[in-house]
Amino acid sequence: MAFPAPKPKKPELPKKLVQNLECKQGAVRAVRFNVDGNYCLTCGSDKSLKLWNPHKGTLLKTYSGHGYEVLDAAGSFDNSQLCSCGADKTVVLWDVASGQVIRKFRGHAGKVNCVQFNEEATVILSGSIDSSVRCWDCRSRRPDPIQILDEAKDGVSSLKVSDYEILSGSVDGRVRRYDLRAGELYSDYIGSPVTSVCFSKDGQCTLAASLDSTLRLLDKDTGELLGEYTGHKNTAYKLDCCLSEKDTHVASCSEDGKVYFWDLVEGSLMLSLPVGRGVVQSLSFHPSEPGLLTATEGHVQFWREESHMVEKQPPGC
Repeated sequence: MAFPAPKPKKPELPKKLVQNLECKQGAVRAVRFNVDGNYCLTCGSDKSLKLWNPHKGTLLKTYSGHGYEVLDAAGSFDNSQLCSCGADKTVVLWDVASGQVIRKFRGHAGKVNCVQFNEEATVILSGSIDSSVRCWDCRSRRPDPIQILDEAKDGVSSLKVSDYEILSGSVDGRVRRYDLRAGELYSDYIGSPVTSVCFSKDGQCTLAASLDSTLRLLDKDTGELLGEYTGHKNTAYKLDCCLSEKDTHVASCSEDGKVYFWDLVEGSLMLSLPVGRGVVQSLSFHPSEPGLLTATEGHVQFWREESHMVEKQPPGC
């Protein structure tokens, strides 16, 4: 006799604070998990970039080389390199181990808001308030970009890359998706300045946050509006949004010091997580577990699910 399979556990949301990192780099403009979720990067208004182990709360390295505040960063798939961008109009490629600058890419006419590696970490893509997305070859010595995507009519605020697609959000109120295999551009009009975009984990949907305090879930292929999520406050700042590790929940920063979670399918508000007094500017969801990083003012918080057991450090560690 076959027993029925046990009902899958309901996904847990990260609401237990396990680490509070005092970053000491001015205001933290962005926090980003690395590819496997073991480390994270923080971008500071003091021009520095820092690498942490958020599980232990330890600072591993500080990267200095930007001339103005750092606005975004990303790690390569093999964790050997970092890229970062900032208000000094540059994109910087770093060697993780040595902390040295490998290359500086100049060409944007204004501050660079967002940066991403492609899957093989051979190309860096950057989006700027100069309304362009630029693609830089990490391996050649060419100073100019290998491609410029200049369809946006206003600043590019957010950028995500899949194996063959580039997703960008712009202040002109549009989400643009470049299909590199088909050589096609798809554009969806949101109507309010877009501050953050991301793909769902299954690659079927895109999520966009905009300055009308609304998140929108779009069908990637048709552009159909699948869901709207409201309740948070986002009218003035560029704030992050994301999907949980299993695509079950939508999460967003908010200007009222909280992070909001909605059920992806029902659209109902599941949790408002009080993080701090100021604006929660950035968040990053763990790639495979219910873990969340949040950045507010000069601090980064690491949240886990209620059932998570914190590893006790042996004395003398």
